[in-house]
Amino acid sequence: MKRPITGFARDDRGDWTALLSCGHAQHVRHNPPFESRPWVQTPAGRDSRRGEALNCVRCDRCELPETFEPYTQTPEFTERTIPSALGANHATAPGVWGKIFVIEGRLRYQPGAPTPDITLSREAPGIIVPEVRHSVHPIGAVRFYVEFWRAPAR
Repeated sequence: MKRPITGFARDDRGDWTALLSCGHAQHVRHNPPFESRPWVQTPAGRDSRRGEALNCVRCDRCELPETFEPYTQTPEFTERTIPSALGANHATAPGVWGKIFVIEGRLRYQPGAPTPDITLSREAPGIIVPEVRHSVHPIGAVRFYVEFWRAPAR
């Protein structure tokens, strides 16, 4: 999944990482002949790449960024109280992840192409990737809520 670069930081070894809009970091080393990224070596070179999209495999795997934390959650919904907006194709804001917790029953989660539909249950929560259009649909009687995650306040 393509994500724009929002900044840069060094990792524990001093290698450059691109900070992506999703909250993940991705190495952007200059290590010829394997990786040729001379632009990463100067502030002007790095600034020239802000906004450029990189493929984020962690988003493809629906991995919450390690440093993110929950900040709010929805009320508990049932098959009778689920808002119609959740059944429609919708998305979270940039940098906002979600985690769907099913308390009872099952819920069909449609994260959008190319990801197939997923059946969520108490044992199998769902991860909502930022800006990815999705919907949820009850499979019979269900109780669930959604927790929202973001980067910690600085």
